[in-house]
Amino acid sequence: MNTTGCAAGQGLRLIPFRGLRYVPERVGSLAAVTSPPYDVVVRPDGLHHLESADPHNIVRLILPQAGTASERHRQAADTLKHWLAEGVLAPDPVPVLYVYEQRADDILQRGVIGALALSPASEGVVLPHEDVMADVVEDRADLMRTAAAHLEPLLLSYAGDGTPSGTTAVIERVVERLPLLTTTTEDGFSHRLWAVTDPAEQAEIESDLSRRQALIADGHHRWATYLRLQQEQSVPGPWDFGLVLLVDTARYPLRVRAIHRLLHRLPVAQALRALDGRFRVRSVDGPLPRALDALADAATEGNAFLLAGDGRFHLVDRPDEQLLARTIRADRPDAWRALDATVLHSTLLDDVWRIPDAPEHIAYIHDTAAAVEQAERHGATAVLMHPVREDVVRDLARQGVTMPRKSTSFGPKPATGLVLRSLGAG
Repeated sequence: MNTTGCAAGQGLRLIPFRGLRYVPERVGSLAAVTSPPYDVVVRPDGLHHLESADPHNIVRLILPQAGTASERHRQAADTLKHWLAEGVLAPDPVPVLYVYEQRADDILQRGVIGALALSPASEGVVLPHEDVMADVVEDRADLMRTAAAHLEPLLLSYAGDGTPSGTTAVIERVVERLPLLTTTTEDGFSHRLWAVTDPAEQAEIESDLSRRQALIADGHHRWATYLRLQQEQSVPGPWDFGLVLLVDTARYPLRVRAIHRLLHRLPVAQALRALDGRFRVRSVDGPLPRALDALADAATEGNAFLLAGDGRFHLVDRPDEQLLARTIRADRPDAWRALDATVLHSTLLDDVWRIPDAPEHIAYIHDTAAAVEQAERHGATAVLMHPVREDVVRDLARQGVTMPRKSTSFGPKPATGLVLRSLGAG
């Protein structure tokens, strides 16, 4: 399977839509109402911070707070309806595609936001590379179903020609025009959004993308949710499309970071005792950046992890080969068997520590410092990971092999709250 392109008409189909956007005059600032994607918000601190930033912050839709799941999702739907009635959010007048830019220091990312025709992985148009958790898909499905909206775009990547042609050519013309909005979020990223209204430019994008296939960079659970909700419908309609941001990584390469694990009920001392004779364990000096350098060095030679939570850092590497042979599936490619995430889940979590992959036992945290801080605060163990190379991710995706859940964090991720998609009015 080739992720650089496919026959015309058999690839990506991106269509314009009437985006729901915040009315600037009705909110404190656009930066104050945005949020990272729902699964990046570090709970509860990050959630409370965002909720207090502005009474209309988007977290009140993507992470509503109530006693039960059904109450949370109904609350989000009611809040969305209320904001639309009050004019806090309003639909754009005509269906458009959106050019979106993120910039910070030496990072520049541009792509197109639109409604993408859904397709199963078997068709080879949109390729997942990670497994998903059924309970998360269930929760997101009920939220989307109740709110009748796509509240945040997925991040998908595709490999263009490496030249300013097709979609990239349109993007680079559009960014010379006056944007619909511009804002800078507290993480230092500036965000700009433009509407592509010209039918000729929309057609240029459509023609170019019809030859492409995409890799899901961020949003596997939401993509699985899109597919699940589509299957529930008896007639064609808006549920046949999903809100996405498509980025040409030949022009704007993504960054790949690790997602760390927080083991709520496992103290570091207990974790280390269980590793005796199975992995090599060494104490490494802090502070955190220095310990992460030691992890990166060890990762060049094989599987390596950094444990934290007791005020120190412990480098775990050189697993026993017989242990790996016994615990890791033999019917997968060597690249999959060698992944740190594979060894973590199949060997450490399932066999050595015997920890169920359930929310009450494991949290997935993108921010390294936050993972360490929470482990130290609660007497837990943070397992810090080294990122997977993007070429490994793509190669496995081409083979139709999914990695363990939450193996990668591609970015920069689109800010949530700049554009939403209503499903209620088609």
